[in-house]
Amino acid sequence: MTDDVNNPPVPNGPAPGLRAVQSHRPPAQQPTAVQGQPTPRLVTHNRGLIAKNMGKRFKKRPVIRGVSMTLQRGEVVGLLGPNGAGKTTCFYMITGLMPPDYGNIILDGDDITNLPMYRRARLGIGYLPQEASIFRGLTVENNIRAVLEVVETSRDRREAILEALLAEFSITHLRRTPSLALSGGERRRVEIARALASNPHFVLLDEPFAGIDPIAVGDIRDLVAHLKDRGIGVLITDHNVRETLEVIDRAYIIHDGMVLMEGAPSEIVGNEDVRRVYLGDRFSL
Repeated sequence: MTDDVNNPPVPNGPAPGLRAVQSHRPPAQQPTAVQGQPTPRLVTHNRGLIAKNMGKRFKKRPVIRGVSMTLQRGEVVGLLGPNGAGKTTCFYMITGLMPPDYGNIILDGDDITNLPMYRRARLGIGYLPQEASIFRGLTVENNIRAVLEVVETSRDRREAILEALLAEFSITHLRRTPSLALSGGERRRVEIARALASNPHFVLLDEPFAGIDPIAVGDIRDLVAHLKDRGIGVLITDHNVRETLEVIDRAYIIHDGMVLMEGAPSEIVGNEDVRRVYLGDRFSL
């Protein structure tokens, strides 16, 4: 992911409770509800993931100036904008990869601004980086089990959730396969199953459409729809604006370190200011 800052290092594997995986599902297999799978907790009283008046400076130069945004469970929101506008910095501050100089990150009414990523993960924020994050030395089932052993104390419950996730993502037949032997599509399915093992409320997707072919684009769309159906709030930042606008409910357009506009995809595309600084006059969905 490239933008106004260099990518900070992402850990090779998650700290306890950390949801750090990539997203993918095979296009021909639709996910189904399976008994034993945890039920996502629903948003009430306008709670959710909220960024309030975030600001950031680099070498005394302001790059983010008073950005606020909200993400509720069961909705898909895009964080978009031209290169250098500040969307990457905003995204990193929400994930916990970078601290804001001022402002707050609120989760269900609690201030998590100063919490590290692994603490945010335990509270229900999943982060799926662009890079592959599978545990290469483990089999498919042990990749998922490694997360379950952190978040679920009951062995019977762990095994029930494991079986449910293997079935949900059509990877039961791969359960004893070494991760290094998986194809790209299989690996991504395992990573998503592992991410959902910790039952996140929100999933933050970093460049999910970067460098993938048209078939994989369809897979990502299915994945995002599946997360939404589970009641999970999804925040996407990506340079592929067309693909992103086709899967989101609404978007924030960042320009010059501020929110230029927030609205539904049709409103974004129809806005003259957004076309002038970001989409161009010929863009259409």
